[in-house]
Amino acid sequence: MREVWVITACLALVDATSIQYNDEDVAPETEKEFYRVQGDLYSLCRIKLLRLAYLIGYGTEIERSPVNSASLSMLPWPKPAVWPSVPDDATSEVVVKEKMILQETPRVKHFGIQRKPLPLEPTILVREANRRRSSLSVGNSSEIFYGRVEFNDGLAADVPAKMPQADKAHEFMMSRTYSSPGNFDCSIGRPMRLAEIFVAAERALKKTISNPDLQKILSSVENFEQKYMELTKGAADNYHHSWWKRYGVVLDGEIAAVCFKRGNFDLAAKSYEKVCALYAGEGWEDLLAEVLPSLAECQKSLNDEAGYLLSCVRLLSLDKGLFLSKERQAFQSEVVSLAHNEMTNHVPLDVSSLITFSGNPGPPMALCDGDTGTLSVTVWSGFPDDITLDSLTLTFMATYNADEGGKLRNSNATVLKPGRNTITFPLPPQKPGSYVLGVLTGHIGQLTFRSHSFSKGGPADSDDFMSYEKPTRPILKVFKPRPLADLSASISSALLINETQWIGIIAQPINYSLKGAVLHIDTGPGLMIEESHSIEMESNKKAGHGSVGTANSGDATKDSSVAAKDCSPAADKHFEQLCLVSGKIEFPDWASDVSSILWIPIRAIDDKLARGSSSGAPEKQSIVDRMRTIALKLEFGISKNQIYDTTIALHFSDPFHVSTRVANQCNDSTLLLQVTLHSQVNATLSVYDAWLDLHDGFTHAGQGNGRPISAFFPLVISPSSRAGLLFCLCLEKRTAEDENNVPPENILNIRYEIAGDRTIGAHPPVTMKSNENAEDTSKNLVFRSALVLQQPVLSPCLAVGFLPLPSDSIRVGQLVTMKWRVERLKDIEEKRVPQNNDKMLYEINANSDKWMIAGRKRGHVSLDMKQGSRIVISILCMPLVAGYIHPPHLGLPGIDEVSITCSPAGCHLVRVLPPAPSSSFCVPA
Repeated sequence: MREVWVITACLALVDATSIQYNDEDVAPETEKEFYRVQGDLYSLCRIKLLRLAYLIGYGTEIERSPVNSASLSMLPWPKPAVWPSVPDDATSEVVVKEKMILQETPRVKHFGIQRKPLPLEPTILVREANRRRSSLSVGNSSEIFYGRVEFNDGLAADVPAKMPQADKAHEFMMSRTYSSPGNFDCSIGRPMRLAEIFVAAERALKKTISNPDLQKILSSVENFEQKYMELTKGAADNYHHSWWKRYGVVLDGEIAAVCFKRGNFDLAAKSYEKVCALYAGEGWEDLLAEVLPSLAECQKSLNDEAGYLLSCVRLLSLDKGLFLSKERQAFQSEVVSLAHNEMTNHVPLDVSSLITFSGNPGPPMALCDGDTGTLSVTVWSGFPDDITLDSLTLTFMATYNADEGGKLRNSNATVLKPGRNTITFPLPPQKPGSYVLGVLTGHIGQLTFRSHSFSKGGPADSDDFMSYEKPTRPILKVFKPRPLADLSASISSALLINETQWIGIIAQPINYSLKGAVLHIDTGPGLMIEESHSIEMESNKKAGHGSVGTANSGDATKDSSVAAKDCSPAADKHFEQLCLVSGKIEFPDWASDVSSILWIPIRAIDDKLARGSSSGAPEKQSIVDRMRTIALKLEFGISKNQIYDTTIALHFSDPFHVSTRVANQCNDSTLLLQVTLHSQVNATLSVYDAWLDLHDGFTHAGQGNGRPISAFFPLVISPSSRAGLLFCLCLEKRTAEDENNVPPENILNIRYEIAGDRTIGAHPPVTMKSNENAEDTSKNLVFRSALVLQQPVLSPCLAVGFLPLPSDSIRVGQLVTMKWRVERLKDIEEKRVPQNNDKMLYEINANSDKWMIAGRKRGHVSLDMKQGSRIVISILCMPLVAGYIHPPHLGLPGIDEVSITCSPAGCHLVRVLPPAPSSSFCVPA
């Protein structure tokens, strides 16, 4: 009566309030609250109806959903003083009810899921009804669950004392439900069976219910289901308009269950999708596991391939404990079967909940700009069995620019095992920057799947690592272009000219591997490689090994400093002979990560003869004099894509610089010529012999053979030091015609040896062996130098003198006349010279910062051929600075310097005064 009264009252209240309610005159909050109350009334009425329907045997038609189970289980069963008894004329009805109970078979869910039915009623319904038939008005729970149970007919049943309560209740429920009347000898007070309880409750309700509509509802299953849907829709619609929208979504799931039962899969799928979204958003996986298989069955019936695959993936993504292993394998087999056989079009699918990936733990992979590599990625598979991926593509993004990134493809079939998998991708060259993982995509048959990743850092705790909460971290770092290698000359100066020398090229890796490197060598003009000799390579023992590393090293710090080179033979050093093939050399493997030196035999060619000087010290040579260049190109890197180009300048020199000085001129035309040898190489020079090849105008004094006046051979000259030789010469009588001709050169020949090491520059040529026997002249080197010796040495033809200045008060800005007198010291016959030979070229040279020439700087003047002829050359000039400065210099370009004597002999200075002071006076107007 109470259940019936609640249903009738709720329906009457809903109808009454709906008529009186006007939604135009209320506030939004009041409107929502009204709909919430309406929803509660519908929901309460619905629950009471379910209870009544279950009491009369319609329980098999009620969807066993979590909502219905919770609603019915939390309500107490009616407890009348005495349970209604079975009428005598209800035997046929009892048979129908028993048949209905026996034919009840739980509907098998999709994928063969076997789940324990959720309880929709207390399991002691039979016991409760039979206990209420006794004379006891108050229930005794101890009678129900354990010990001895007595009924009003005097029958008793013993229950094992140690039986758990749930098992005891289940045992009594089954014994009372499926027992037959023949099991009891006494017909008075026999316990009621479940079918009899249903018939008794139905007869009692028919006597209690006075509402004809309610009687009609409970008269048939169809009418009950129609009213059940009406009440559920009413509750759901009102909840959707109220504050409790989620309650409406849950009740939509109950409507979907009825639609699914009726075969209306379209409406059922739409409602199930809302319910699954709610349960997934709240993290209620237990409830989602109840509803999601029904949604998948609807989608399969509707041929919704994309939705069905997504539901299968979501089922696989739920907690493993919610389904049996064979059930999860059924989910995977559905995915694979559809992907390979049944799908008509490519279907994209997000499998982020099943497949996640990250880089391996540790520092990110480091590459240099332009390098290729192999990227290793860890992939976690949530599939219960092995699954074959037809192709796999991994994207990664630059941290500073989301639009930039790359794709790594693995076109081969990849088998993912459950849990952790390690997959390698070939990595093409990337732009400099830091990269994180982006998206993993691939194909399984016609299924295109996509998985996001967050570049999870650190190792996974287990093979089921599926966390998305760890922060992103770089997986790849590509460094900006930086020096990866360095090529430099071990010694670049003071090498022997015209001799084969070892040139040391230091190859220094800078935090990079030179494995498989190839060095291209291109010599410039005047330089050639002696290909008849092999190239030697050895490790540079004292070079800094801390500045080298592997190709994938993440340290981009350059340490280009090279320690002192020590290439002395040692047992722990590498040494190898290499061949030059088509101008290139291939590095051995041991030279990939250590500093090494390449010794290349090179010969610098210079056809010019060395010339001595008449000064006491060696003349300062130009920086580019006898300079040679060698172009080097080093190809290295993983794909030979790294290029290092450089040009090394090498300076070659003669072993000696020769300077001469006339030490004495005797009265008998004998000259003592002092020759000074200056060492120009960083090695010890040993002179074994020296001689002069004289030409017309000079002869060796006495019986000399051109050897110096010395008995101290061999003469040892240390690096950067000097030694002297003394020759005795005689002058020959020359005619006037010979005097006007240019005399040939006098050659100084020196036979010497060099004792040095190739690591310090100058050393014995490659073709030479150890000079242990100095008497073997074939092993010695010969140096030749041209000496400036002209006849007569002390008999010039012209005398040039600087005439005194007109006044000592030379001032800045004042014009001054400079004068030089030129006088002929020898008489020259005109018939022995060409016409107009009296024309003499002159040139005035002055420092432009100190003098301004106001006259003619260059020109011709006439000087008679007779001895004593003289001429004065004058020029106007202006001093620009004050102090003691060198005056302008008169030069005669057409006449050799040895034929001119100057007065004064050396450089002199003139005094220039500052400009005269000037004053100005202001006169008032």
